[in-house]
Amino acid sequence: MHIERVRDAASDAVADYAGLTDVSLRSAHEPANGLYIAESAKVIRRAIRAGHRPRSVLMEEKWLAGLEAELAPFDVPVHLADAAQLEAITGYRVHRGALAAFERPALPEPAELLAGARRVVVLEDIVDHTNVGAIFRSVAALGADAVLVSPRCADPLYRRSVRVSMGTVFQVPWTRLPEWPEAVELLHGAGFSVAALALSDRSIGLRELADDAPDRLALVFGAEGDGLSRTALDAADEVVRIPMAHGVDSLNVAAAAAVVLYALQVEPADAAGRAR
Repeated sequence: MHIERVRDAASDAVADYAGLTDVSLRSAHEPANGLYIAESAKVIRRAIRAGHRPRSVLMEEKWLAGLEAELAPFDVPVHLADAAQLEAITGYRVHRGALAAFERPALPEPAELLAGARRVVVLEDIVDHTNVGAIFRSVAALGADAVLVSPRCADPLYRRSVRVSMGTVFQVPWTRLPEWPEAVELLHGAGFSVAALALSDRSIGLRELADDAPDRLALVFGAEGDGLSRTALDAADEVVRIPMAHGVDSLNVAAAAAVVLYALQVEPADAAGRAR
């Protein structure tokens, strides 16, 4: 690494970090440039340890010592800025003091992730980055094997998703699915039963599913408000609801995912599909 002090917040040298709060700008900028932004020393460490390659770092000097060992092997610029410069560049007050632009890894084919999995989570059109990040954290903690996201689902590598996931998005295998019905054909072809989480006349209780859960199960969650599409519901082998009390009919999608994953925990599978 080589140290460079920021002299001008508008410099092209730190353009990767400009306007980080502008979702539409970043959605166009980051995939096109093949990068994503990681925020905080902990998340940056997790990205590097997962094999991701940084292309630059922007931080306050006080965070340098804590990241020096991880960054030393890489020939990348480390831009040092004060708090006011960081805010001028990014558009917000950077409380965690350290940001890194990483090369975006190529996504695997869905069949590759499904081959050795037993529990997978499918996210259909969830556009809230906080919910996406929180679901990834639950997947990592509660033992599902992979996440598959629809074409219109929010980017798991968007800065806020990564931060809310506490970097677990780097640990959990994930990729994008094609549209329905091709997506369900892939899942069925890999031996998965598909359970959609929704309120429906045909839904069964979560406890009923947990008592006799298929060995290979894909759990489909939809956006808050609109919920799952009719196509997704029609494609599901089962529609499942979480029993609730006091007239409450639904949970936040991230909370619902945590409840369902806990209820359906199995021993993780190895690459050959055997329980460990």
